[in-house]
Amino acid sequence: MVSIIMGSDSDLPVMQKAADILQTLEVPFEMTIVSAHRTPDRLFEFAKNAHARGIRVVIAGAGGAAHLPGMVAAISPLPVIGVPVKSSNSIDGWDSILSILQMPEGVPVATVALNAARNAGILAAQMLATHDEALLNRIVAFKKGLEETVLEKAKKMEG
Repeated sequence: MVSIIMGSDSDLPVMQKAADILQTLEVPFEMTIVSAHRTPDRLFEFAKNAHARGIRVVIAGAGGAAHLPGMVAAISPLPVIGVPVKSSNSIDGWDSILSILQMPEGVPVATVALNAARNAGILAAQMLATHDEALLNRIVAFKKGLEETVLEKAKKMEG
């Protein structure tokens, strides 16, 4: 139901966090490399056909110029969540953030924080949960777990 794509395998350590949370929430996903600059034909093929293959949300991670999320959003009717990745040639991640965030009107990309693929996975699951009560219940339980973790830490700190 979710496709996790990235511009390079160097993005995998960041993007794996989206896969991990989707697996925890029992959301089916696929993961692959689609480079906007090095494989433009693959990009167009992916973006034109993802919805026909049953994909419902795309999580696209990219560093540097970070055109992948925006180009997918320009072509595909699906919601796209962009993950700016701080790459080795990055300008401290700002180039990626701004490339993904500053989309023109009519071509939205939901953008999470730098390297925040886990949040992208959670957001994708929440989008899907609007029509899936079982998934919604798993997300409610996940969020309850976040609350319990914070309360436990507060209790330890307070002594």
